[in-house]
Amino acid sequence: MKSFPFLILVVFSLKVGAQNIPIDTAKKLEEVVVKGYYNKQPLLRSVSAVNLLDSNQLKNQQHSSLVSAFNSVTGVRMEERSPGSYRLSLRGSLLRSPFGIRNIKIYLDEIPLTDAGGNTYLNSIDPLALQSVEIYKGPEANIFGANTGGAILISLTDENTNKAKATVTAGSYGLFHQTAQIQHKFKKYSFNIFQGYQRSDGYRENSDMSRKYFQTAHQLNYNKGSLKVFAFYSDLNYNTPGGLTFQQLEQNPRSARPATATLPGAIAQKAGIFNKSTLAGLTNSYQIASKFKHVISLFTSYTDFKNPFITNYEKRYESTLGLRTFVEYAESENDLKWNAQLGAEAAGTKTQIKNFDNSAGEPSNLQAFDRLKANQDFAFARINFDIKRKLLVELATSVNFFNYEYESVFPIPVELQKRKFRNQVMPKIAASYLLSKSVSLRASVSKGYSPPTIAEVRASDTNINNNLQAELGWNYEAGMRFNSKNNRFYASANIFHFELQDAIVRRLNANDMEYFINAGGTKQQGVELETSLWVWKSDISLVSGIQFRSNYTYNHFRFRDFQNGNLNFSGNRLTGVFANILVSSLLMEFKKGIYLFAQHNYTSAIPLNDSNAAFAEKYNLVEIKTGINKLKIGKLDSDLFVGINNLFNEKYSLGNDLNAVGNRFYNPAAGINFYIGTALKL
Repeated sequence: MKSFPFLILVVFSLKVGAQNIPIDTAKKLEEVVVKGYYNKQPLLRSVSAVNLLDSNQLKNQQHSSLVSAFNSVTGVRMEERSPGSYRLSLRGSLLRSPFGIRNIKIYLDEIPLTDAGGNTYLNSIDPLALQSVEIYKGPEANIFGANTGGAILISLTDENTNKAKATVTAGSYGLFHQTAQIQHKFKKYSFNIFQGYQRSDGYRENSDMSRKYFQTAHQLNYNKGSLKVFAFYSDLNYNTPGGLTFQQLEQNPRSARPATATLPGAIAQKAGIFNKSTLAGLTNSYQIASKFKHVISLFTSYTDFKNPFITNYEKRYESTLGLRTFVEYAESENDLKWNAQLGAEAAGTKTQIKNFDNSAGEPSNLQAFDRLKANQDFAFARINFDIKRKLLVELATSVNFFNYEYESVFPIPVELQKRKFRNQVMPKIAASYLLSKSVSLRASVSKGYSPPTIAEVRASDTNINNNLQAELGWNYEAGMRFNSKNNRFYASANIFHFELQDAIVRRLNANDMEYFINAGGTKQQGVELETSLWVWKSDISLVSGIQFRSNYTYNHFRFRDFQNGNLNFSGNRLTGVFANILVSSLLMEFKKGIYLFAQHNYTSAIPLNDSNAAFAEKYNLVEIKTGINKLKIGKLDSDLFVGINNLFNEKYSLGNDLNAVGNRFYNPAAGINFYIGTALKL
C-alpha cells in the first residue's frame, strides 16, 4: 500500500493538468459508452465496476493472444501457461482452475459462451474476432445467472461499417497468424464472415499449438424487429509441457515436464488438449409497442474434447441446448426515466466422459465411463430508475436453480441418480450519483453464487463427488469516476469487500490426479485505480496524439476458516493471487498514420501453495509495438507493424501450477521475442 497515496496524488495532478490544456490542443473526444446487456449509458454513470476494451485498445496489443489486453484491466488476471492455454479470473483466485475459466459468465453478444456445466472455451475464439469487450467485476448473478467473479460481454461484430480485411502476422517460435474478414450492410440486411488460422511451435518443448476458426453472423431488420443468426466453429490443438520444479527451471526453462521414477514425462505421453467446438444462436428482438420490447435467444453448442495427460487419456463429449428471453418496458416522464426487464435463461449440458490409460499419447485400457447432465436455470427481474439525470438506481434479483444427473457405466455400474441444489436468490442494489457533469459516485451490494462445474464434480480422479457445495458470497463496493468535459481525461477508483463461503479449491492426489473440495472461505478486499489521459490531440501538428494510461490493483485476499486435513491455512494469502499490479501504457500517434505503443506490467510475488511456503517472484514486462496504418496500395489501406514482447528478457512464469505435487509449480514464459505483420483493408 506504500504506492497508494502516490497514485492518488498522480490522479488528482493529472485531473488539474487535464483541465488546463491549451484551447488549441483541447480537441473534444467522444465519451466512453458501455452497452451492457440492455441499454447503452455513459461509463461515467454506470452503477457497476465495469471496464471497456474497445477496438482501438485491442488493436494496439499483440494480435495472437488476449493476455496483454485483458491484463491491462484492473482486477483481471489472465494467464497462458503455453500458447492457447488460457486461465482467467476476475477479482478472485485461480484455485478452481487447473486450466480454463470458472465462476465467470461470458456472453458473445446475446449468446452465452458459458455452458450449463460451467465450461467456457474462450481460447477457441480467434483474438482478432473480438471487436470490443465489457468486463463486469464482482458478482453479477442477478441478471447473468451463476457467478461469483463477474461477467464478460464480448462483441464479435461491428454493425456500422462495411469492410473487407485480411491480416498476416509472423514471429518468434514459429508464430504464424492469418485472418480474413468481410462485412457488409445493406438496407435491411447485414452479414459478417470471419476466418482465422494460427499456429506456434511454442517456447518450451511440447508447447506447439494450432487453431482453425470460422464464424458468421447475419442480421435481418424487419418492420418492428430484427433477427440475428450467429455461429462459430473452432478446431484448437495445443500441447501442454507441464510444470517444472525450481531446480528444473534453473537448469533448462525450455524443457517439458520430465519423467520420474514412477511416471512418464509430458513428451512421452504427448500431453495436450484437442478441442473441436461449435456454437450457434438465433436471437429475435421485437418492438411490441413504443415502450414494450421482447427479446428471445435460442442457442446450442457441441464440444469434442480430448486430453492425453500424464496419468490418463480423457475423451469428453458435451452438447448444450438453451434459451434466454426477456421483456422490457421503458417509460420517460419529465425528470424520471425508468425501464424494467423480466426474463429467464435455461440451459442443459449433456456430458459423456471416458478415461483410458495413456499409452504414449494413445488411449488404451478403459479406466472409467460416466454420463452426466447439468441443468442450470434462472429467472431474473431488473428495474432501473434515472432521476433528474443525476441519480441512477438499479434494483435486480434472480432465482437460480441448479441440478445434475449422473450415471456410471464402468468400472462399477451406477443407475441414473440426480442431485438438486438449494434454490438461491441473488439480489443486487446499486446506485450512482452525478456530483457534477464530470464527477460521479457509485455504490453497490450484490450476492454471488457459483455451483460446482461438471469438471469439478467429475474430475480427472474419475470419481463423482457429490459432497461439493456451491460457493456463496456477498460483495460490497463503492467507487468514484471523473471524466473531463472534453473527454480527454478519465479516472476511476473502486474499493470492494467480498466474503466467500464454501470456497471450492483444487487438490491433487498422490497420482497427480485432481479433485476438488470445499475448504472454508475467503475474505477479499481490494482497491482499483484507473487513469487515462490524452496529453495531446491535434489534427494539424506532426504529433497528432499522445495518450497515457495507468491502472493499479491492490488485493488483500486471505483465507478464512480454511482447513486442509489437519492443516489450518486461515489468514494466509490466497493462492495464485498477486498483492499489487501496476500496468502503464503510452500511445504516440504521428502524421501519416505512424504510431508507437509501449506497455509496462509490474506484477508482485504470487503465492504458489496454500501454506504460502513457495512464491513466484515479482516481474516487470515491457512490450512495444510500432507501425503505420494509413499506407495506400492502390485501393487498399495497409497497416504495417512490428512488435517486441518481453523487451528486457525478464524471467517469469505466466501461469503457475498451484499446489503442485512435487513442487512442480513453474511454467516458464518466453524471453524477448518478436513479431511482424500487415493488415490490408478494402
